[in-house]
Amino acid sequence: MSITLPINLDKYKNIVLFTGAGMSAECGVWTYRGKGGLWHEYNWQEYACQRAFDKDPEKVLKFHEMRREKIHACKPHKGHYLLTMLQKLHNITIITQNIDRMHQKAGNENVIELHGSHWRLRCLKHGVINDYGIKYRSYRCEKCGSWLRPDIIWFEDQLNEKVIESAIEEVLKADLFISVGTSAVVWPAAGMPRYAKQNKALTIEINPEKTDMSAIYDIHIAEPATTGLISLLGNA
Repeated sequence: MSITLPINLDKYKNIVLFTGAGMSAECGVWTYRGKGGLWHEYNWQEYACQRAFDKDPEKVLKFHEMRREKIHACKPHKGHYLLTMLQKLHNITIITQNIDRMHQKAGNENVIELHGSHWRLRCLKHGVINDYGIKYRSYRCEKCGSWLRPDIIWFEDQLNEKVIESAIEEVLKADLFISVGTSAVVWPAAGMPRYAKQNKALTIEINPEKTDMSAIYDIHIAEPATTGLISLLGNA
């Protein structure tokens, strides 16, 4: 399928942007599984699973605090700000696998975070709290003294069913579905373009290289996130 770039967003009523590590990599945020990714340098079994947290919560919290410090220094790129402008004119929902809050930092709204956020902590008894500082305010719940866990999806965790249901609901309404910087080979991420096709949405993938999911999409744009978004959506 061929299209004229940039596309006319006025033709679409419900637009979904589905973003992954490639969207944040241009900001300087570490990727996870790709070349030079975080889990090539660190063992996730020591830092990113419930078993590791149960064994040594302070060690795990210090690791994630270090990650927060590095992410805090990163800035959104032009692609993020383009989405902010376009959301003022069009109905755009952003579903992200990223936990860095870079979308919100750029002013993006209607963001569904599939894997949680580095900027939240969770007490098993008292629920989730926001914590936007470079350092954690506390490693323990102020109400009960329990260790606070980062509110992110670790290895071996189950995803939040309500969040997944909300994301699928938006994708099933989409008439334009754009995947940016994600291979999306693991469920439920792998199901998102398929759900979009159930609504006969135009599906577009922006990624420098083709992925195992590329055949699912109507169009593949072989560019990084920023230039790919500008090519596709214009320069608002």
